[in-house]
Amino acid sequence: MHIGLNAHLLSSSSSYRAAGISWYIHSLLQHLPKAADQHRFTAFLGDNAASRTFPGLQTRVSALSTARPAARVAWEQLVQPVQLLRERVNLLHSLAFVQPVVLPCPGVVTIFDLSFILFPERFQSWRRLYLRWGTAYSARRARRVIAISASTKRDIVRLLGVPEAKVDVVPCGVDEDFRPVDRPGLLDELRKKRHLPPRMLLFVGTIEPRKNLVTLLESYSILRERIQPPPLVIGGPKGWRHEEVFSRARELQLLDDVIFPGYIPRDELPLWYNAADLFVYPSLYEGFGLPPLEAMACGTPVVASDTSSLPEVVGDAGLLVEPSDADEIALAMQRVLTDGDLRKALEKKGLERASTYTWRRAAQNTVKVYDRAVADDTR
Repeated sequence: MHIGLNAHLLSSSSSYRAAGISWYIHSLLQHLPKAADQHRFTAFLGDNAASRTFPGLQTRVSALSTARPAARVAWEQLVQPVQLLRERVNLLHSLAFVQPVVLPCPGVVTIFDLSFILFPERFQSWRRLYLRWGTAYSARRARRVIAISASTKRDIVRLLGVPEAKVDVVPCGVDEDFRPVDRPGLLDELRKKRHLPPRMLLFVGTIEPRKNLVTLLESYSILRERIQPPPLVIGGPKGWRHEEVFSRARELQLLDDVIFPGYIPRDELPLWYNAADLFVYPSLYEGFGLPPLEAMACGTPVVASDTSSLPEVVGDAGLLVEPSDADEIALAMQRVLTDGDLRKALEKKGLERASTYTWRRAAQNTVKVYDRAVADDTR
């Protein structure tokens, strides 16, 4: 079978644009050929990822620059169907939400979350409308739908009206470079290079309302009244309405104890997790929640929200908290920082749980979805 992969959201950038969906695409393209050598794969790339190569996989770079969303939509809907015919593709995997309206072959579509429905104010009007219409249409028309968590599957079934039997859950993986550091000197070098304190609490993610950082700051303020905690490091790019976070930090007089280093380069990220005493992730909604899993893979204890997909990712390997309860979050952080036995138990459970999430397994399960999609055509 010749499988096409719409990978136009893959980025070669070293900025935050290479995280999230782009990293999901990158990881699958790395592992799919090894998971199914009986199939042939062609990835359709935008010019912003033209330098990428993937062993065992053909690439086709668009002559049309698709870095801008409007241009990418035009390519997806008008150019892509022609290319699929020209390349004689048997199955298209649309790796992010939307497939072409006119699709000359069976399709599989991945849906990461439905934040554009649940949090519409986060999106520009035209983008929200396109995602809402395009995702709903694609989910109905695709042969199979991939959700990256059981939580996202429930949202797809509930909000888009897609039959439950049509949606396959394929969790993300965690890369092998996220692991405990066995050379303490590397952490000392990181602290010197990035001007980090000897100990720290860490959050990683975009600074935006959905990440619930105002409540995290309030929790940290409560924690400071009870113990003397390490500084809180909030690593990530500034997103929509980020000003609220900085103004709340000023109001709580936390600017001397809260560090905002900006976007953390991915090649450094395992070291940041290893350097942290605790990783805290009070997000209100996640399609999967990869940062807590990466932290656990590095042996760092995790405190995370008990909402959306986070309980299924973290399980009993971390402390789960009500994200709107600042006092509960503060208490959970205090427990990890002051209870050595609890800390060791969470480190051990986190490493064990994270080891079960691999991109190799994600790729193998994705190939099973392809086979299922083709089998559906024979009924």
